[in-house]
Amino acid sequence: MPPNPWFSWSYVQNNWGEISQALVEHTTITLEAVLIALVIALPLAALAHRVRWLAVPVLGMTGVMYTIPSLALFSILVPFTGIGRTPVLIGLVMYALLILVRNILVGLQGVDPDVRDAARGLGYGSTRLLASVEMPNALPSIMTGVRLATVSTVALVTVGFVAGYGGLGTLMFRGFRSSYNAQIMTATLLCLLLAVVLDLLLLLLGRALTPWSRTRGASSRTGSRPAAGAASATTGSESREPLEPRDRTAVRDA
Repeated sequence: MPPNPWFSWSYVQNNWGEISQALVEHTTITLEAVLIALVIALPLAALAHRVRWLAVPVLGMTGVMYTIPSLALFSILVPFTGIGRTPVLIGLVMYALLILVRNILVGLQGVDPDVRDAARGLGYGSTRLLASVEMPNALPSIMTGVRLATVSTVALVTVGFVAGYGGLGTLMFRGFRSSYNAQIMTATLLCLLLAVVLDLLLLLLGRALTPWSRTRGASSRTGSRPAAGAASATTGSESREPLEPRDRTAVRDA
């Protein structure tokens, strides 16, 4: 029986053209799906934030779409859209919507009411308040949602092989059919590496877009230490003060 190793550098060298093409397909459809889902999720979450009774149906609708099994969804879409990139892209956008809408809505609802009141006192209308105050303050939560949606989309793209566009998932499927371990492992490791790299890039982007959050966190930590020290010093000084005679009497009576 010929050897069938899980790691084979010769496989990577001999099939690099096919591997790199699958990696590019996987990366581009992931970024495209998350970007389209973000464009849809932002106004949807903003509407649910403004019209409070819409929050439950919006989250419920996106939640129902998220529970549809990916294999079934891609198979259902193929008769209407044909085999290829389109059904996979539609399915990925639907799955990313729940994560993005939920995180954007949580971020908008978590804005400090005092900040809103101050903006209204300065004459901000609802639209300007949303764009200039609430959305910037919700950016940390939004970026967390984008990171989660991106990583989950990287994993879901692999199932797209059923619709003829699975990126690295196509290599995995071929490896399973032929029992070629090196092909399965190479595609798996590249998927993992792609998810890690995209997550780190989005983490750096989030930090660059929200420099005030790091400054505020550092100042709050710096400010809390003297307060704690002052409190302990005060407590210590109070504990060293002698009891007055009437205090001793009160203690004995107690």
